[in-house]
Formats: sequence, C-alpha cells, structure tokens
Amino acid sequence: MDIGELLSYKPPNTPKRLAEEEEDDDNDTDYERQKKIRKLAKSRGLDSERLDKTTNLKKIGQSLPPPDPVKQEDTLTEEEREKIMEMVENEDTSQAETLSESDIKRMILLFEKRALKNQEMRIKFPDLPEKFMESEVELHETIQELHAIALVPDLYPVLVDFNAIPSMLELLAHENTDMAVAVVDLLQELTDVDVLHESQDGAEALMDALLAQQVCALLVQNLERMDESVKEEADGVHNTLAIFENLTEFRPEVCVDAAKQGLLQWLLRRLRVKMPFDANKLYASEILSILLQNTPDNRQMLGDLEGIDTILQQLAFYKRHDPATMDEHEMMENLFNCLCSSLMHAPNRERFLKGEGLQLMNLMLREKKLSRNGSLKVLDHAMSGPDGKENCNKFVDILGLRTIFPLFMKTPKKNRKRILTTQEHEEHVTSIIASMLRNCRGPQRQRLLSKFTENDHEKVDRLLELHFKYLEKVEEVDLVLEQERKENSTDDEDEDEGDEARYLRRLEGGLFTLQLVDYILLEVCTGGPPTIKQRVTQILNLRGGSLKTVRHVMREYAGNLGDEGDSEWRDIEQQRILQLVDKF
Repeated sequence: MDIGELLSYKPPNTPKRLAEEEEDDDNDTDYERQKKIRKLAKSRGLDSERLDKTTNLKKIGQSLPPPDPVKQEDTLTEEEREKIMEMVENEDTSQAETLSESDIKRMILLFEKRALKNQEMRIKFPDLPEKFMESEVELHETIQELHAIALVPDLYPVLVDFNAIPSMLELLAHENTDMAVAVVDLLQELTDVDVLHESQDGAEALMDALLAQQVCALLVQNLERMDESVKEEADGVHNTLAIFENLTEFRPEVCVDAAKQGLLQWLLRRLRVKMPFDANKLYASEILSILLQNTPDNRQMLGDLEGIDTILQQLAFYKRHDPATMDEHEMMENLFNCLCSSLMHAPNRERFLKGEGLQLMNLMLREKKLSRNGSLKVLDHAMSGPDGKENCNKFVDILGLRTIFPLFMKTPKKNRKRILTTQEHEEHVTSIIASMLRNCRGPQRQRLLSKFTENDHEKVDRLLELHFKYLEKVEEVDLVLEQERKENSTDDEDEDEGDEARYLRRLEGGLFTLQLVDYILLEVCTGGPPTIKQRVTQILNLRGGSLKTVRHVMREYAGNLGDEGDSEWRDIEQQRILQLVDKF
C-alpha cells in the first residue's frame, strides 16, 4: 500500500450500541428502572427550575425602569428590591401550595418502605456494609425530601394519621448516627416555632404525637451517643437543643417532662466537659436557663443534682478573666441567670452558702471584671427575703461591707460592655443593703449601722441623694399616668386592673428603688445613733423635702408587700415597717 494512502486512511465509525443498551434496560429490575426515571425527572426538574428562574429574572428586568445614567452605581432602588422580594415570596408560596395531601401520603409511604427495607438489609447482612449501604443512602434521600412538609404545617395531621412520627423517632436509635442526625434536622425544621404558629391545628397534632412517643427521652438518649468532635454530630447536638427550645416555647409545661427525662442531667454534664468554648456550650447554658426560669420543680432537681456547684465552678473562671467573645459573654450571663433562678428555691441558698458562692461573688465584685454585674444580681437573690438570713450574716463576716459600700457610694462609670444600667445597678446595691438591715442581728447588724456614721455621715448624704433622684423619677411617671387616665376614662370593672398596671409601671419607673432607699433610711434612723436622724432632717430641710414623703412611701410599700415568703412572714414584716414609720 502506498504511504500516502496509509496516512489518509480513516477507520470506519463505531456503531452506537443502542440495541445493547436497550437489552440491558430490559434486564433491569423495576426498582432500577424507577431510579433512572427519577434521576431523569430530577435533572429535567432542575433544568426547568433554572429556566424558570432565568425567565423570572428576565421578566423582572423588563418590568423595571431603565437605569438612570447618573445613578449607575446604585444597582437597585428600595422599590425594585421590594418587587423582587415579593416575586420570590410568591414563588415560595406557590411551591408550598403544589404539595398536596396525596403527595405527602406518597412521601410517607416511600419513607416507610425504605426504612423497612434498610432494616431488613441490616438484619440480613449485619457484617457487610456494602450490601445495606445503598438502602441507607436511599433512606437518607427520602428523609431530606420530607423537609418539604415543613412548608405546609396545615397538613401535619396527615403526617400524624399515617403514623410517620413513630417511624421517624425510631430512626433516632439507628446504628448509623448520620440517620439520627438527619431525623433531628428534620424534626428541628418541623417544630420551628414560626412554622407552628402558621397552623394551630397542625401544630397541636404534631406536638401531641411527639410527646405521646416520649420525644424528650429519645432525644436525650440520642444526645448521649453523639461525638462532638465530628462536625456533623456536633451540628446534630445543636439541632437537638433547638428542638427542645421549640418544644418549650410552644408548650412551656414540657420543661418539667424534659428535665425529668434526663435533659437537665445531660446539660450539667455538658457544661462540665473540659472542651474549648463553642456554640453548643452556649446553647446548653441557654436551654438550662429556660428550664429553670419559671419551673420550681426543675430548681429543686438542679439542687439535688449538685447543679449549684457545677454552675459556680463554671463561673469561677470569670473571676479574673473577661469572656473572649460576645458569645462567651452571653454564656456567662446565662449561667448567672441560672444561678438567680435556682436561688428562688430556698434549700438552694444553703447549697450556695456551703459551696462558697458568697465568697466567689464577693471576689468578682472586687476584681472589677465583666462578671461584676452578674455577681450583684446573684447576691441580691441570695440575700433577699426571710430565707436570706444566713447569707446576709455570712456576707458581713467575709468582709462584704468593704466591697458593697464603695459601689453604693459611686455607681461605676458607663462603658461599652456594661450590661446593667445605672438604675439597675443602684437597685441591686440598695436591695442588698436593705436585705442585710432586715436579716442581720447582733454584731453583724452593729457593724452595718456603724458604716452610716463613717466619714461625717457620707453614706447618709448618698442615701438622701438617691431619695431625691428617684422621688423625681416617680413624680414624672405619676404625671404621665394622670394624663393618660384623663384621656382614657375607664369603666368601674377595669378600674382594679388599671390600678395594678399603674402601680407596676410606677415600680418600673423608679418607685421600687425609692422604697428600698427609704426603707434603709427608716432602719438607720431608728436603729443607729441619733446623729443619723439629725443629719437626715437637716438635709431634708435644706432641699425642701419632708419626713411625711418618706412615711407615705413606706406605708404604700407595707400595703403592697409581694409574695416573698409565707403570709405569716408578710404580716410580721408589715407590722414591723409600720412600727418603724411611727418611730420615724
């Protein structure tokens, strides 16, 4: 053959193997055929979705006015943004509307079928992951598809009627933690509070079904086996805590059940773990704060589980160190709130005392770190009421007066990281001093009263300065309330409710601090040396004040003593205040 022919030679084209592929298709199982059809439909769906989005954008582009040559840099005006957002929202709602009851039924049946198949494959080939892995991937895909149901909370009852909830919760104990994490992610989306509020009936049906299946206990069991060093599982822990937050927000009574079913114990253990600060530790402190906020049973349980010691240990770090980030600062505040809530249960005050909580709070006040604000709140809670007697005496013994009176004399200057306002700071400090005057007896009381004669009665001067400051605030609030009452004349039935609401507004406006200041005035004038009373009268006369004002404030205070302690203590305290008023 000639060399030219060899160079110009082209082999014939290979025929396409259509027939062979068709034969292969015939040999495929029904399942594989369905899988190929689904993949094809999915790709077509994605293509059509992209096409729709492009068309939408083109439509938006056509509907918008031509750009102003002067404002070439400003890409979108406010009106254009609103128009785009409206079109996007309409697209989302249309997607939700397309999901019908029959679609959900089909999704649930497919989920049940794949869950059962995966279970069978795992039982059949327990030591051969390659045999059951395909069924596991399919099941995981199906769980992801169920997220679409969160768009239509009205159809949650269908989910419940078809017994999908027990099947989902069963997967929390799946051998593969990825499955459990996927279910947790799904439940977190289904129980999102914003979604639940869209449909009351759907939300109630879902909540009843979850609680009937002991969802709290199952979630806690799943938390126990999560390894937070794996990112996916750490996300699973975060989403689990989000579910608890959703449940407790929608149904506050869940707080007791969740704590009893192991959540409180797990949260305390999670706080004790020696790990670098992360988002899950912050979330754990937040959930603990929610559980203790309005639930006396949980406060008692926290004490029984030695939770007071755990919280004190966690806070001890912030005695000499400020939190490194805003999130860590939030966690510290959550722990202080947990401590304040737990101290509302009387036996926990004794645990706080034995755990040297007073010493820690006193050191925090001296160190002048960010923890000082929280420690003031905690001391206020620990020393108030009849149950704070031992803490008050102990605080004087550990030289707490040297710490609290400088704060009384001068409110710390405002800084960008300060959490407490000036009013809150002064309220807590005066409340602590008032509690000590109420509860201290013997040498501790004498040490406390002698403080008011030091440095030419400077603390008495400060008391009267605060008296006039808060009296002025209360008078301003009274003027506003009087104006409102004239404008809105109420019926006789609403009069009682109106009086209570007005009194609460006056308390918030400064009356509560004024009452505390005037209570301290009464105590030191009647219990201390005569020079204190002389100094008070002298300053009141100089500034045009009156002893009658102090008496009036204290009579009102005695008539509105809150629910702190039992009724017997309240009656005794009322009588004591009125006796002090008569002596004044």
